[in-house]
Parts: sequence; C-alpha cells; structure tokens
Amino acid sequence: METIILIPDSFKGTLSSRQVCEAMERAVLRRKPRARVVSIPVADGGEGTVEAFLTAMGGERVECTVCGPHFAPMTAFYGLLPDGTAVIEMAACAGLPLAGKKKNPERTTTYGVGQLIMDALDKGVRKFLIGLGGSATNDGGCGCAAACGVRFYESHGSSFVPSGRNLNEIEKIDMTYADPRLKECTFTVLCDIDNPLCGPTGAAAVFGPQKGADEEMVGRLDMGLRHLARRWLEDLGKDLLFLPGGGAAGGMGAGMAAFFGGTLRPGIDLLLDTVGFDDLAKDASLIFTGEGKLDGQTARGKAICGIARRAKALGLPVIALVGGSEGELAALHSEGLTAVFSINRLPQPLEESGPHAAENLEHTMDNVLRLLEVGK
Repeated sequence: METIILIPDSFKGTLSSRQVCEAMERAVLRRKPRARVVSIPVADGGEGTVEAFLTAMGGERVECTVCGPHFAPMTAFYGLLPDGTAVIEMAACAGLPLAGKKKNPERTTTYGVGQLIMDALDKGVRKFLIGLGGSATNDGGCGCAAACGVRFYESHGSSFVPSGRNLNEIEKIDMTYADPRLKECTFTVLCDIDNPLCGPTGAAAVFGPQKGADEEMVGRLDMGLRHLARRWLEDLGKDLLFLPGGGAAGGMGAGMAAFFGGTLRPGIDLLLDTVGFDDLAKDASLIFTGEGKLDGQTARGKAICGIARRAKALGLPVIALVGGSEGELAALHSEGLTAVFSINRLPQPLEESGPHAAENLEHTMDNVLRLLEVGK
C-alpha cells in the first residue's frame, strides 16, 4: 500500500493547517483510493501552533481574558498538554490579524502574552513552549515581561509599559518584582526565523512594513530595539543584539531570552520530533507540504524548509503547494524541496481568491497527482 504524508502549514487568513490537510486528503483519495494517507497539521511557532501540538499530543485548550494588541480586553487561549506543559502562541493575543485596520507597531503590545503565562502559572504550569510568529508588535517582549511583573523606568523614575514607540525611553529595567514562580520555569521558544534583533535583516527592517511601518517608522523602531539591547546588557548582563532569531515577533525572540531565560529553537524541528516524523516517513513514497506564501524567509527556518531537510535525509521527494511564491527557490531546492506549485488559477487579489482556497488547493493537488501518474 502506498503511503503519502500530508504535512502543511496554514494558509494564513484562508485555511488552517488542518483544513489544508483535509483538502489535500480528498484529492489524494479521489485519485488513489487505496493509498494510506498520514495527515500532520503543523505550525512553526506562529498561528496554529497550539492546535498542532494538541493534535499531536492531546491535551486541552484553555481560554482566558487578556489584553489584545491595542490593550483592549479579548478572549485568547493556550494549550495545556498531558504532561503539564503550556503551549502559547503569541499570535493568539498579539497577532497581526487582531490589529485589524489599526496596524501600528509603535503602539501594539505583547502584554496579553504575559497574561497567558500568568494564567498558566496559576494552574501550576512550570514548563512552557512559546510560539513566535505572525505578530503585530515591535516591543521586544517588554509588554509580556511587564505583565509578569518586570518594571521599566523612564528618566524621571516613573514606571511604564513600553511599546515600540518608547523603547528608547527605558532608563532602567528592574527584575526585582517579576513573579518569583518564573524562576522555577523553563521556556522553550519556537522560532521560525534566524533574523537578528536589529539592522537590515532585523525585526523592524524585515517585518515592520507588513505591520504598518513606513520607512521613517522602521528607522525609529530599529533605534528603539538597539536601545533596549543596551539596557539588557547593562541592567541584566545579557548581550543579545546578534542572537539568531532575536528579531522574531518584533524582537520578542531576544526578549524571551532576556526576561525569561528562554532557549530559542526552530519550531518545526520540535514538532517533527514530537510527532515522530522520521518513523512515520520511513515507509512513505511522497510528501506534500504547503503554506500561504513561499518567499526568501522560507529558507531561513520556516516549516517547509524544516520538512524538506528531514525528507532529504530520508531520500523522499517533497512537493509544496502554496498560495503564491516569489524570489529565488534555489536555496530551498538545495535543502530538499522537489517542486513548488501555486494553487491560484487566476490572477486575483487575496480577497477574491481566498474564499476559494480549498477548492483551488484540491484542483492543484489533482493536477499534480495526474502528472505524477504520467511519470510512472
């Protein structure tokens, strides 16, 4: 019996990774009704991370009221795994879609992420997986830290909750009032990129524009993060300016290391280990993956790249179905990606093509499978 593995990320804004798996599976079974299909919805730290781990390991989804990206109260969630680990994706309360039409990384906050951590602490959690990705923020994780008791002081001695616009006003970081239970915790930070905190490949320059920053704002945000890095060095003794992945989620990668002692790890690698991907794939003949947009960032540690690397080591072909792709794909091909196909059948904006994403995905899967049959 032929085994085909489906292991896509989400098509952000249109289909969850589970929905992508369902559409792919329908197409496979229509063409290959006797095939064994193994579906593994994945996420690399961004939107869908909680669902992916709950699907892989079981557990429960916990909801609570926290601050959203603009400090307004909202209902967010995290996952509680059977072993007592909390899985928190920052996108649940600080994600870009939650900012709506008010995208402004100078004013958005990660405060709600800290509130999720505090809720889990109250439930006895001491082991955390924190997923970074899809953020609306550029506060270096200061909002999250403030919610957990860390204090930030400006020049006149008043404490405040920093956001992207006033990081350069931080004169002192005081960890004295941080919740003492945090010292009993371990934080593994799931990070899908290796960008540093600042500079031309840093948080503000690369990701600021998609969060609503113009060129001048990008410059201000970058300067703010540089100032924050100096405060980490002087007040906390932590040199994080060039930490790989420190620029993830508006600098929260470095912030998790600074305030929580977090260890950054590629999210897709941890998930693949969790689901036992190598064992599942050893009898497979083909792997399908996918995501909404494949671009230059994909080869820097995102889900498709991690999957392709594992498959290459096993000698398996990997085909990616994506909403769109841009840039040079040579780096991904060298990592093990066999081919890429866009699912969009007409040149349409996302508002028009999005509602038909599942239909377009099935159609493209069917055509790829037909082509593979010709190759045999």
